[in-house]
Amino acid sequence: MHPALSVIVFTTFSGAGYGLLAWLGVLAPAGLLPAERGFGAAALGLAMVTVTTGLIASTFHLGHPERAWRAFSQWRSSWLSREGVASVTTYGPALLFAIGWVIFGSAAGLWALFGLATALAAAVTVGCTACIYQSLKPIQRWNNGWVLPNYLALAAMTGALWLAALTQIFGLDPLAGIVAVLGSIPLALALKVAYWRFIDGSRSRSTAGSATGLGAFGQVRLFEAPHTSENYLMKEMGFRIARKHAAKLRRIAIGIGFVAPFALTLASLAFSGLAAAALAVVAALLGMVGVLVERWLFFAEAKHTVTLYYGQSTA
Repeated sequence: MHPALSVIVFTTFSGAGYGLLAWLGVLAPAGLLPAERGFGAAALGLAMVTVTTGLIASTFHLGHPERAWRAFSQWRSSWLSREGVASVTTYGPALLFAIGWVIFGSAAGLWALFGLATALAAAVTVGCTACIYQSLKPIQRWNNGWVLPNYLALAAMTGALWLAALTQIFGLDPLAGIVAVLGSIPLALALKVAYWRFIDGSRSRSTAGSATGLGAFGQVRLFEAPHTSENYLMKEMGFRIARKHAAKLRRIAIGIGFVAPFALTLASLAFSGLAAAALAVVAALLGMVGVLVERWLFFAEAKHTVTLYYGQSTA
């Protein structure tokens, strides 16, 4: 599939924002984060700005962005519509949670319920985003059980990195954020590697023979190209990336997005003040860059079965 920048930015930024919202909504009510108003305002503000940036970026992939509101009407059957409904719904409890934390300086009692509701809505939204891709049967590399846990884990990881960075910036106890980072990065990496191993070792059941219905007569191959030049389907659905380039980008994603943030977070334990904050911020930024590379690969390595009609032997 052609890696669209708007969708890559959307899934990366919204994932980080919802991940941060989820951590805040769970840890603050549990008393594991300080009820400091400035920190609450910064953390919730960063999460909502990041989420909103991602959602706005997603509209640039639409042919008619002004019609995006129509997607909300199909929530009974469309994961895209469910994602839209969930993303907008999340703003409600998040705003109420922010009122309790920032204005009243509390994340307990009724405000804690709003925090937990925010965390749940954030997780549901990320899950809906993952299910958009997982539900597409013509794309075997998305239509599998590894996509949903990967999306959730990467959102949790990037959200935790920003949580750790914010606690260091505000000079607060960073333990909760650091534990979240050191726990979520290995999990996200393990799931990502498992996903790559799965797509490397499996194929779509669809072949040129099954796609044309001629498989019973023997091996089916393309006799002549259907077009003299590339069309939309070939550009969007038939994007190709060399195996050696994919392997290189995977190593870059692992190094920048997982190993470096983990090492920098560990290193921040040996420092305090500005040095610890700088290490945490760099770790968060590198984590975002690594996920951007990973998301580019997620789209670039996907193959649509329509390519079987253009000479591909398997999808």
